[in-house]
Amino acid sequence: MPTTFYQGPFLGNGGLGAAVYRISNKLAFKLGDTRVRDHQGTGGTNFGNARLPIGHLTLNTTGNVTDVDLRLSLHNAELTGTVTTASGVLNISAYVHAEQDVLVVTATVKSGNEKVAWTFTPSKARSPRLDFKPAPSGLKTNPDPKVSGTTCTQDLAAGGQTVTKWQINGDTMYATVAHTFPDKTANAKATQTLAAATSNAQLRNEHVRWWNSFYPKSFVSVADTRLESFYWIQLYKLASATRRDRPVLGTCGPWLEPTPWPGTWWNLNVQLEYWILNATNHQELDSLSYSLDRSRDALVANVPSQYRSDSMGIARTTQEDLKGGVAQPGADGDPECGNLLWALHNAWLGYRHSMDDDALRNFVFPLLRKAVNYHLHFLTKDSKGVYHLPKTFSPEYASSKDCNYDLALLHWGCTALIQANQRLNLNDPLVPKWRDVLDNLTKPPQDSTSGYWIGADVKFNKSHRHYSHLLWFYPLYEHDVTTNAAHRDALTKSVKHWLSFTGAQQGYTFTGSGSMYALLGDGDKARGQLVTLLDKYVQPNTMYKESGPVIETPLSGAQTMHDMLVQSWGGIVRIFPAAPAAWASVTLHNVKTEGAFRISAVRKAGKTVFVRVKSEAGEPLRLHPGNLPGPVEVRELPSGNQVSFQQNADGTLTIPLARNQDVVISTKGANPDLVIEPAGANTKRYWGMP
Repeated sequence: MPTTFYQGPFLGNGGLGAAVYRISNKLAFKLGDTRVRDHQGTGGTNFGNARLPIGHLTLNTTGNVTDVDLRLSLHNAELTGTVTTASGVLNISAYVHAEQDVLVVTATVKSGNEKVAWTFTPSKARSPRLDFKPAPSGLKTNPDPKVSGTTCTQDLAAGGQTVTKWQINGDTMYATVAHTFPDKTANAKATQTLAAATSNAQLRNEHVRWWNSFYPKSFVSVADTRLESFYWIQLYKLASATRRDRPVLGTCGPWLEPTPWPGTWWNLNVQLEYWILNATNHQELDSLSYSLDRSRDALVANVPSQYRSDSMGIARTTQEDLKGGVAQPGADGDPECGNLLWALHNAWLGYRHSMDDDALRNFVFPLLRKAVNYHLHFLTKDSKGVYHLPKTFSPEYASSKDCNYDLALLHWGCTALIQANQRLNLNDPLVPKWRDVLDNLTKPPQDSTSGYWIGADVKFNKSHRHYSHLLWFYPLYEHDVTTNAAHRDALTKSVKHWLSFTGAQQGYTFTGSGSMYALLGDGDKARGQLVTLLDKYVQPNTMYKESGPVIETPLSGAQTMHDMLVQSWGGIVRIFPAAPAAWASVTLHNVKTEGAFRISAVRKAGKTVFVRVKSEAGEPLRLHPGNLPGPVEVRELPSGNQVSFQQNADGTLTIPLARNQDVVISTKGANPDLVIEPAGANTKRYWGMP
């Protein structure tokens, strides 16, 4: 049996989650839910508002368990197999329904005299942070949970409650969790959920249908089984952890384990968690944008009162309501101010991959305008007309004037606002101010030997897991290293200097640096960083841990793979920009890029065979087709008619495409076979227990 969370299979639907591993020498289903938290307020995110544990359901058998043989099907999001005991063998199947908050576990006797019973063991409703830090003054102890029959009621000192209910129908156990606040109506909610599930004969079919339709929205295959299977597990993981209408992801997802971080972190974690949904065309998982949109009042209330008329911000940590005060630049301590800007970069990426002007006009632009405004209040010009920022905090390093973290985000924010204003014909009165900032913002603090500093007052001179000082390059792409030799040299030196200090590096050090190597076009180094990530940090079930589970790092590893295979920043779609030598064969299908292009491409023997592009929005297309032997031709599908294009000196092609127009780019006269199939990896199984 898997003995820890990091070895076991995990199930979820973005709200309810279940992790399967041994507890007290028996197979247990540990329940979690993204919506279950305290509401006291005392001590903030980590204490009085913390995510709360629920408990676990135990599969009790008459004989001791001697062996398990379980498989988690990603395709069906279902755990199946056998549990062998001293008294017999059980057939097991389990899933958390894709759309209903119910865990379904069937345990059928296959042979022998085994009998099954289920028990629920509640967890104390206390912040996991209390196992790492002392309680703040005034934090109340929640009442003990009460189990009666097949119901566990956990009332909360601040009001509200969590109710766990389970029901046995023949060989099948159904379980659900409901949380309500401030009302204590969770029991009725849980009862209704169970009644709907147990009376639905098509429950499993609905679940499987949702998941079977989820995966074909995009396809990525590389001739590297370990990384290819890792990639697909991350897609399963993200869809198990969040959905658009569910709370924004916390550090653990729905699987709350012992952790000092029982909330949502906004200075890197959130941003990395959601990157992969853009290329994979899974906007139905974008709970980040949805949370930002519905929490506008909280984002305004987060900034000091004198700035609320035109500004927004977000703290380092929050719960799903996004409430948490933002420090003022220049204030005492470590004023961390740029996190909302970085989160809105994710929202901008979502817009750029859909080109949905309504989303830009009604959501991205108004929030970004207010987030930029907060920084504009504190910009000052020196005697030379150069803008500077007062002291702010660079996660997780130090505070400094002209902190590169905030400078990069402010520069990107002004650039994006100008682009949005032009596209939407808004004639915003702040356009001159944004242009003035772009023209006169101080240059990134740096030197010629070590690259970018933390800020004007702080050099980079110690081991650091975070790349907060390098956002200029990635993921903002504000500095083009493909056309500007000085920028390329600066990134090369900065990454080398950053990685030269060891000791504090963690998993996302290697995903971030891997993506930066991909930006530099060095696929072999990018892959090497991912291999190190898997060798040193990723657990048997592809989860990741530091002091507790942190879900963002493996998810960002999948994005590093995207960055190696397709990039679409700066108005150019780049095919296989950093494919390593080890990936001589690659298949992509319907991978989404900025400009709302769907890309399919095949690479064999290190050469691009063809690139297919379908335009969803009719945006201008400038494409670098990768290592495609020339001369090239462009043909429309399905007619096969030739499409005119412009060959540019930098190797790119400018191809005018109408909305929904579909074309194939290939070597002239080659007539390639337009087949989408696996790239040819071997069949060795890398993940899970031996």
